[in-house]
Amino acid sequence: MFDLDTFTADCIAASKEAQPRLAIKEVLARAVAEPEAVARALPATRAELERIHVSSDLTIIKVVWGPGMRIFPHDHRMWAAIGIYGGQEDNTFYRRSPEGVVESGGTELRERDVTLLGDDTIHAVVNPSDRYTGAIHIYGGDFFTQPRSEFDPETLAESPYDVDRTIALFEQANAAARG
Repeated sequence: MFDLDTFTADCIAASKEAQPRLAIKEVLARAVAEPEAVARALPATRAELERIHVSSDLTIIKVVWGPGMRIFPHDHRMWAAIGIYGGQEDNTFYRRSPEGVVESGGTELRERDVTLLGDDTIHAVVNPSDRYTGAIHIYGGDFFTQPRSEFDPETLAESPYDVDRTIALFEQANAAARG
């Protein structure tokens, strides 16, 4: 049985471990191993970023990707753990090079999958399906105030990350779903 308050407390405790990334990954893996229970507590019925816990050293967010939704390449400048409890989240990874930012692989995350992203990860996200994707994203810092970068999807030109622009993309996905 998934209980959001217990999950949050477990994540906070795990963030204080000697290796917080691995401890958080374990907590998240236990949660998404029962995707139906997580979905009851965190329904994926509209595209959204829902703040579950935000502090200077840990952010937990319910992320629901709308059908076909895309998020441009961006970095976090902190580690992240992603767990999927419904649908699919495809990540394209990028790396810095002397020529700028270049594509360097990717991964498909499906229900029950958990992955860790490093402090220097640059990635873009797409929901390739025609249904909502429910995920829990956990960050090793304050996701909403950390200065970071986003990259133009066409030119890969770097600019300061705009949280409000990202939130607007979720609202655009909801408008598109309403048709």
